[in-house]
Formats: sequence, structure tokens, C-alpha cells
Amino acid sequence: MQPTTKAHWQIHFCVLLWGFTAIIGKLITLPALPLVWWRMLLVAGTLMLVPRVWRGMRALPPRLLLAYAGVGALVALHWLTFYGAVKLANASVAATCMALATVFIALIEPLVARSRFSWRELALGIAVLPGVALVVGGIPDGMRVGVAVGAVSALFVACFGSLNKRLVERADPLTVTALELGAGTLTLTLLAPLMPLLFPVFAGSLLTLPGLHDGAYLLVLAFACTLLPFALSLVALRHMSAFAAQLAVNLEPVYAIALAILLLGEQHELTPRFYAGVAIILAAVLVYPLLSRPRRIVHPENLAAGEAKQIAD
Repeated sequence: MQPTTKAHWQIHFCVLLWGFTAIIGKLITLPALPLVWWRMLLVAGTLMLVPRVWRGMRALPPRLLLAYAGVGALVALHWLTFYGAVKLANASVAATCMALATVFIALIEPLVARSRFSWRELALGIAVLPGVALVVGGIPDGMRVGVAVGAVSALFVACFGSLNKRLVERADPLTVTALELGAGTLTLTLLAPLMPLLFPVFAGSLLTLPGLHDGAYLLVLAFACTLLPFALSLVALRHMSAFAAQLAVNLEPVYAIALAILLLGEQHELTPRFYAGVAIILAAVLVYPLLSRPRRIVHPENLAAGEAKQIAD
């Protein structure tokens, strides 16, 4: 299997796992801040027990350590706003808002990752906008604040996805995951005292242990839907652009909506306009591989010149 083909399979597997994140976030009763804080703490704390991670950290220069920490802060803000959108709207709406990241990343990746600007990628990113407009028109008025928060979350996705594309070759994926999620945990810890003033709807105590119900879902969210796809997406980014990865991530709403209908009964909150919008977004995802042409990479170290990742969540 060609490395690029393998990378596409890897990123789609990550997207399938990420499709569960909005559902689990809806099932967890914690507010957005403690939900994301526990998610990042569990993964980062587990990775800190791995000797390979510490060896990787010791091998990194201070400047690169700070760069990964900065990306981790953006990941934390993305997850905070993403789960805020889940709480303010619902799982289907929050996942669909991530399609806006394709527009942002088409503009940001060439600047951050030092790749060539692509009008085709920008056009495909813009093509999802009518779909997002239909999605917004197909939800109750009370959920539209959730759409605005979801759009901000998509901007954070574009920023950290492009940065990870630039940095992904420079360290071991597990080391990067530990650094970024550890820095994200610290970021949220510092933000916690300010959150009741800035965004009261996101705020919540970090010192209260989750109950059995929330704890079980947090473990699934942390390890099956975070650690595995986060590290695997960094591996995939070695052989594909951040834009291609993010466009694949636009399939996440398809999985999230299907799961939300099956598990949460969210079809009662949505209209045919919503599903028409999702169909447009899906069409853009499917068209991109048909328009892309594989090209030989002479200098792999300059590929796009580092998740979506994260793409996390």
C-alpha cells in the first residue's frame, strides 16, 4: 500500500473514532471545561508513564518544546469550544460546524506550513458554506449560539492542524501527543478561575471527581476516542496535507449524526434543511480525492513545508 493511501485509511479510521466524541460529550453530564480537562489529563497522565515519551522529550530542543506546548493550548481551546457547542446546541450541530475548518485551513495552511496556496482547495472549502448555511437554517433558534461557538472551534482546528503539519516530522507521535495534551491540561487549569467570568456556561469545578457514569464515559473518550486517533492522525499527516486530512474529518458529522439519531433521538430536533446541508458537505468530501492528483515528493522533509491532527478531539 502506498504511504499516501495508507495515510488516508488511517485518517478515516480516526474520523470514525472521532464521530463518537460528540455523542459521548452529550452523554457526560459535566460542563465543557471539566469535561475537556479530565479528557486531556487522563491521556497526558497515562503517556507520562511511558519511558519512550520521556526519552523523546529530552531529545527535543526548548524551542520545539514550546512550539508543541503552544499547539496544545490551541487543542484545548478547540475542545473547550467544541463541547461548549455540544452543550449549547447538540452533537449533530457541533460536529457539522467542523466543516467550516476547511475554509479556514485553505487560507491558514499555506502561511503556517509554508505550502503552495491552492485555489482548488479554497473553492472546495467555500463549497461547504451553503451546506453549513442550510444546517444553521435547519435548527431551532435556541441552538444558533452553539453554531457560533462551533465556528470558533473550527478556526482553532485550522490553526493547530496547520501547525501540526509543519511540526509533525520533528518528534515521535506519542511524545507530541503527551506534550500537546499536557500543555492543554495546564492551559485549562490556568483558565479555570476566569471561566465563570468569561464564559459561565462552560465553567465547572476541576476538583470534583466525576461520578461512576461520567467516569466510565471519560475513560472511553480519553483512550478510544483521543489517545489512539490523536497519535494515529499525526502519523497520517506525514503523508498528506492538513487540508486533505481536515476534508476527511468533515465526514465526522455523518458518523455523529447517525449515532445521535440512534442513541440520542436527535432527529426530532432537526429538519430536512439540516440533512440537505450535510449532503452538500459530504459531496465536497467525496469530490476532493477525484480532483487530486498524486505527485512524486522529491523532498519528503519539505512536504507542505504538522490534528489535524488533532483534528483531535
